[in-house]
Amino acid sequence: MPRICVFCGSSFGSNPAYSRAAEHLGELFAARNIELVYGGAAVGLMGLLADAVLQGGGRVTGVIPQALVEKEIAHTGLTELRVVSSMHERKAIMADLADAFIALPGGFGTLEEFCEVLTWSQLGLHRKNCGLLILNGYYDGLLSLFDHAVAEGFLKAANRKLVQSDSDPDRLINAVLSAVPVVEAKWIGKGQA
Repeated sequence: MPRICVFCGSSFGSNPAYSRAAEHLGELFAARNIELVYGGAAVGLMGLLADAVLQGGGRVTGVIPQALVEKEIAHTGLTELRVVSSMHERKAIMADLADAFIALPGGFGTLEEFCEVLTWSQLGLHRKNCGLLILNGYYDGLLSLFDHAVAEGFLKAANRKLVQSDSDPDRLINAVLSAVPVVEAKWIGKGQA
């Protein structure tokens, strides 16, 4: 059974399309027998996503730090809930468990988690695909920033391709589970662009 780690908001966001997309992605995971790995919360898009997978008969593994368990946001109905001591441990375990990564809309935490696993891919620490689900233009600015980083010589064009993106969740799932990412050496030499 493949496992995909999904990063997403612990809030619902201002557009109901985000909630619908989280539920739809969860339904697809269950129907396609894909295990969800995520941050273990019962709130926001995170909770909707996990509930949709579970309601479809799928498996969900949550990884949550003890500090968030104490705030009473842990999802207690998961297939497996791993309680860890820190955010660093949480991210490392989620990355180890997953075969690929997808980000739905979210705030600082979502962006940080996605960019960290993307950086690990660029550095060759893993060979797992990273994808953004495009909803309501939410990640347009981030994708433009990545393109700008290429234009300004901070990111190689070949490594920009490490970011999969699609507005269709089924196609995005196929993309992140299919090809092995090709990485070009990160470092740009003196005088090179």
